[in-house]
Amino acid sequence: MIKRISSGGEFEAKIGYCRAVVAGGFVHVAGTVGQGDDVVAQCRSALATIGAALENAGASFADAVRVNYYLPDAAEFEPCWPVLAETFGANPPAATMIECNLIDAKYRIEIELTALAPADG
Repeated sequence: MIKRISSGGEFEAKIGYCRAVVAGGFVHVAGTVGQGDDVVAQCRSALATIGAALENAGASFADAVRVNYYLPDAAEFEPCWPVLAETFGANPPAATMIECNLIDAKYRIEIELTALAPADG
């Protein structure tokens, strides 16, 4: 069974994707950017969107097994570390940071996450 979760973001319909898909025992959360004036604000905003998708799937950040961070400037990653450490706490996932271009230069970070799905879902 596949469950598709939409956050209602403008690009979901334009591009043709879901915020998250629950399948194969996992919650696969699409790459997510956030709003804000700097990388830390955008990181917090993206995590809030991801957290809502996880909650909709019956999961949480404690269930995360893999996270990928995409930034156009690797030097901007370190200011996000305290936010990420706070978010994942005692349950850190495996992680990768990649420096690359994003869909729009205004975005400073994009976060993609995979979590274990709840046993009943």
